[in-house]
Amino acid sequence: MPAPPPDRPWAPTRWAENGDVRLAYDRLTEGGEGEPLLLVAGLGANRRWFPDGLGRLLAAQGFAVARYDQRDGGEPTHLPPAPTRNPVSALVRGRQVAYTAEETADDAVAVLDALGWRTAHLLGVSLGGAVAQRVALRHPTRVRTLTSMAAVPGDAAGLRALRYVRLSTLLRFARLRFPDTREGAVEAGVAVSRLLASPSRPFDERAARAAAERNADRGVHDAQAQSRQIGAVWHGGAIERIARPALVLHGADDPLIKPRAAEATAARIPGARLALLPGVGHDLPEPCWPRVVSEVRRLADGADNSPSPRGG
Repeated sequence: MPAPPPDRPWAPTRWAENGDVRLAYDRLTEGGEGEPLLLVAGLGANRRWFPDGLGRLLAAQGFAVARYDQRDGGEPTHLPPAPTRNPVSALVRGRQVAYTAEETADDAVAVLDALGWRTAHLLGVSLGGAVAQRVALRHPTRVRTLTSMAAVPGDAAGLRALRYVRLSTLLRFARLRFPDTREGAVEAGVAVSRLLASPSRPFDERAARAAAERNADRGVHDAQAQSRQIGAVWHGGAIERIARPALVLHGADDPLIKPRAAEATAARIPGARLALLPGVGHDLPEPCWPRVVSEVRRLADGADNSPSPRGG
């Protein structure tokens, strides 16, 4: 099989199913024989927000990398309109009728099934970090290790989650308005990248615009879909019951989720290790990739001697 072009390192899109919901996923063509690692995307974002360079570094460290779109993000099934029309009100109310957080955890397992992976390492960012925590709670026998980045505790909802969020940034995020066109999606991508970047380093608008041109994701300004995602309530156990090796990463300069969210998550998950990333916001800038990859590799190496996951 010929090597893919340098700018297209991912295999063609395939589909997993969880009931009536279809979920788009793809695999990195490099590192196919490595340890399975599933990337879980954040609020409103599709799977292509994960930088290709980060995926390649993970492959170089022995991982077989796959990524997927959460429901209501990217290509998968989008649900009917919800009563709450913006993510702020959905978070405050802490309830939603579209689907539950258990169902979004089950989506990840449906992707693992479609990939033919009995178990996998999980790396979730932002809302994806909370989802990954819930997968480790609900499906512990499917999880090798858990890495939660830039996320709130996975069992927090409503006002309990809001304490970890910088409300001013969330309100600015919710007020973004762009045309429902490709050009509007590009402008939204640039605006979101600027909003979530570290305030301690200059914002590279040229790089952000180039990335948005490559991935014109309308989900980043789809307030309805975001409200359904963020309003999905978790009814399962507390994160103290997570029994898998865990790593909690967080940007020290995160303008959306306070670092104390990571501190609380790491303190509550037994044996979890916390690593704050200096100069990093609520994003994955290239300078942090080597640190992220080395931390995930260290976690996976330590898991070789960890107890087997409990069932249930």
